Amino acid sequence: MTTVSDASTSSPVNPVLATQSNDPSFANIWQELKWRGLVHVSTDEQALEELLAGDPVTYYCGFDPTAPSLHLGNLVQILVLRRLQLAGHRPLGLVGGSTGLIGDPKETAERVLNPKERVNEWVGYLRGQIERFLSFDGDNAARMVNNLDWTAPMSALDFLREVGKYYRVGTMIKKETVAKRLNSDEGISYTEFSYQVLQGMDFLNLYREHGCILQTGGSDQWGNLTSGTDLIRKVEGVAAHAIGTPLITNADGTKFGKSEGNAIWLDPKLCSPYTFYQFWLNTSDEDVVARLKVFTFLHRDRIEELAAKVEAEPFRREAQKTLAWEVTSLVHGEDATQKVVDASAAIFGGGDLAGIDESTLASATAELPTAAPGLGAAGPVGIVDLLVATKLATSNSDARRTVGDGGASVNNIKVSDVEATFGPDQALHGRYLLVRRGKKKMAMVDLQR
Repeated sequence: MTTVSDASTSSPVNPVLATQSNDPSFANIWQELKWRGLVHVSTDEQALEELLAGDPVTYYCGFDPTAPSLHLGNLVQILVLRRLQLAGHRPLGLVGGSTGLIGDPKETAERVLNPKERVNEWVGYLRGQIERFLSFDGDNAARMVNNLDWTAPMSALDFLREVGKYYRVGTMIKKETVAKRLNSDEGISYTEFSYQVLQGMDFLNLYREHGCILQTGGSDQWGNLTSGTDLIRKVEGVAAHAIGTPLITNADGTKFGKSEGNAIWLDPKLCSPYTFYQFWLNTSDEDVVARLKVFTFLHRDRIEELAAKVEAEPFRREAQKTLAWEVTSLVHGEDATQKVVDASAAIFGGGDLAGIDESTLASATAELPTAAPGLGAAGPVGIVDLLVATKLATSNSDARRTVGDGGASVNNIKVSDVEATFGPDQALHGRYLLVRRGKKKMAMVDLQR
């Protein structure tokens, strides 16, 4: 199997990196991380603050390839990597080619093991995503590493003798997720039980090879994070550190980063820029300030200004619009974000639709009502049939009245002739008809569907 090594990056440079900076109003990066709500649990706080305020240190965060894309929970960790890099420290982005073959234990059930070839493919996908958020230039240039590179050559006997002997089963079974699984009907396999040992070995290897002394991750990974710090202390006699970020939840207690049961992925093929932008735009007033702190590089004075506007003028939703622009630009680029904004204005504001590219148009109108397949199979479709087929009108007579009263439009052009017909020549991209009744009722017809 071909693995991804820690060679220099070949991914395109993200121009947004050049605009990012930490907030100079804080005494140090530790204070900024605390203010942004990014520290839920950690090793010695005072030692960490002194460490991060001093000379550059090497630190890492790991990402397992359990899917072909990272999601918003992973983005929290990536941005912590970037904030520490902006403070002068040296990041290692680890993609788990070996740990991804096993899977971090879930609280509910055993993971399904993915084929090795698929995991290796996903390693490449995740590496490319992570690289876009880090700088690979300068004295504190980032490096990418793959734990399969040092795990694969090791025999089972070497693993047990050189690493396993430092672990005590009594301590391992007290880890929160392991304890829950042991008390469940499902139980836990030795494979998943060993995950924390592998992650600890990663930290030890990175300490030896790169002088890495800090690991970051989600607070739900705390047992795995401290597995590494404990191992380094036992083997090398060195105090390594860990930071666990809080799990992000919404103000109502629901899980953050889910949209109708689906994760918000960073890959535009799995979650379009339009859907991504709308997710952030729909952030509640109760959550938007916290999201600005975690997911943007806006400084404290600007976030406090937006917080005041949430209180004084919530109907303007300036904080949500700013959040949506900042995060979508960060992940998908400013050009893609501007296309999304323009598409929303054209569709919901009645502007010119002709300039919207096909993929953005399809994403922006995906949730609109439509007609049954085959409506345009027999040739151009009349306006009356369009209104009835999309249920914007209850009957032919209702549709005719709507047209006669000036309440019907197709692709934002008012239709006044009840005999008007529409085919590919009048359709957007040769196939789409945005049918509207009044200002708010809309449907999208795909003539090729």
